[in-house]
Amino acid sequence: MNVLLLGGSPSAPSSSWRLLQLLGERLAAPGQRTAHQIHALQVRDLPALALLRADIGDPAIAAAAARVLDADAVVIGTPVYKAAYSGLLKTFLDLLPQDGLAGKIVLPLATGGGQSHMLALDYALRPVLASLSPRHILPSIYATSDQLPWHPERGLNPAAPIAARIDAGIEQLEHALQTLPRKPAAIDSRATPAALAA
Repeated sequence: MNVLLLGGSPSAPSSSWRLLQLLGERLAAPGQRTAHQIHALQVRDLPALALLRADIGDPAIAAAAARVLDADAVVIGTPVYKAAYSGLLKTFLDLLPQDGLAGKIVLPLATGGGQSHMLALDYALRPVLASLSPRHILPSIYATSDQLPWHPERGLNPAAPIAARIDAGIEQLEHALQTLPRKPAAIDSRATPAALAA
């Protein structure tokens, strides 16, 4: 399955991006029930002018949108500012077609300064995601900066409650991916008729 990590933070380093990376590493780890191809896209790496102008003809913007459309699941990470997800993420989501998440599993993640911003995922981000026609939006994962301590050598070490939420989120994502219809395998144009018939 093709899983896209979509980062909506304008800053680097970013707690939300580190959280996304942790989930990506866990999904790609040996022992998972299904082999996943993990891809990453940070919106802040896209050309700013083309993004602000909604220039879907820009090659980088078109390629980014195509990566979303090609994904089976999209794990979206964003910081919360003033009780809302990042404007950078909103700018990118606005570029997607009305059914830009059709048939996809979506797992929203967010980080913020305090627990008071937790509901931003449900009241701000989830309705926008729902408008893009995903197959299913999984329960969100929210963590404060204090719950995501970072060590230069050991990396991200989430607090126990967040670690449990991450485990549950991965389990839910794995289960949801199992329900997706299989994409037909591409036919190798170099294959001989006999090989295709075998």
